[in-house]
Amino acid sequence: MQEDKRKQELLQLFSNISGKTRIVEPMKKIHGTLRDRDAVEREIALVMREILEQGFFKTKLKPIQLARLISSYYAGKNDTEIARELGDEKLSKTIARARVQLKLFRDLDFKMPFDQKRMEELLSSGKTMKEISEELGISPSTLREYRHVIEQRDDTTIDPYLERIRDVMEDRDLSEQMTRSATKDTLGESIDITEAELIDVT
Repeated sequence: MQEDKRKQELLQLFSNISGKTRIVEPMKKIHGTLRDRDAVEREIALVMREILEQGFFKTKLKPIQLARLISSYYAGKNDTEIARELGDEKLSKTIARARVQLKLFRDLDFKMPFDQKRMEELLSSGKTMKEISEELGISPSTLREYRHVIEQRDDTTIDPYLERIRDVMEDRDLSEQMTRSATKDTLGESIDITEAELIDVT
């Protein structure tokens, strides 16, 4: 009887959380989060669409690809690994540039073979990119990459959008913590007992 009661409590809880009302088929285990990665990325993609429509920056990546970039970055993936997730390793440079525009920096972005302040002074001196790159001993293309990092670091234009994205990511983390906590108590034991999946019937 106690076991049946725990089952009912679990099913009611998931019904309340997800708005789903019917049990359909058994499965090996219930997903590890209350909101799966695809749902989170769809939310991020909506924000990214706003950013792109405002013309704040241009990229050949689609909003959903940018959403995957963001979630993969927070998952610890490097640019090449993210490009592979998007199905084309050749996208790694495109990924890196978009990542910097989204202020998702890596330590390597700021590891410059010269004094950073010196570069900033030269960039504001009126000299050409070729003259500055020669003085710093790097190629013009490398100089443009470093300039891009500094410009994006200091640009606050899309900060409100990035804050919304962080809120989505933090909400996802909270969901994961809630689920992990649930699996440690008697309700968590019921998860293994029920082994059921809920679907939307509306």
